[in-house]
Amino acid sequence: MLKKPLIISIAAVSGGGKTTVIQLLNNELANSIALFFDNYDFEGPDNLIEWAHQGGDYNEWKLSPLINDLRIILDNKDTQNDYILLDYPFAYLNKEMNEFIDLTIFIDTPLDVAMARRILRDFNYSSAEEIRLDMQSYLSGAREAYLAMLNSVKPNSDVIIDGTQGRNELVESIKQQITNHLKVTH
Repeated sequence: MLKKPLIISIAAVSGGGKTTVIQLLNNELANSIALFFDNYDFEGPDNLIEWAHQGGDYNEWKLSPLINDLRIILDNKDTQNDYILLDYPFAYLNKEMNEFIDLTIFIDTPLDVAMARRILRDFNYSSAEEIRLDMQSYLSGAREAYLAMLNSVKPNSDVIIDGTQGRNELVESIKQQITNHLKVTH
């Protein structure tokens, strides 16, 4: 009988550190594979700000491409993964994904830190005008989408990690949480 891998979902606001942490974890954990939400095209709300204003129903997202990849990994008899790491922003809030996830971790990064990281990451070669327009978008409604995530995804996560830690400390904190989870479930 095949051993089921531990499926770990890691969420954070944009700029919260989830992608970097998952890449580092994937390098450190033996027999792991990582899937990244942003690598998929999903059917979902057209306007995230409007979606957040209307209460942000996470079941409006049709996650079939990610679910199909998960099933392929889980059904593959030739490769045994101990861990599947998901860069996935919804914790347990999408019913289609619930059956797969064993542990949800939320990296709680203050919005100002996340914004600074996002600007450094996304606007390295941008003009001041492009940065200004992004800040206007943030203040005129995008911030509410970030707050909606803090108000819904964070409380629906199993573990909350301090996102102000350095990346190596974040990885070690998450590895400790994985160890703790395995002790409880086995």
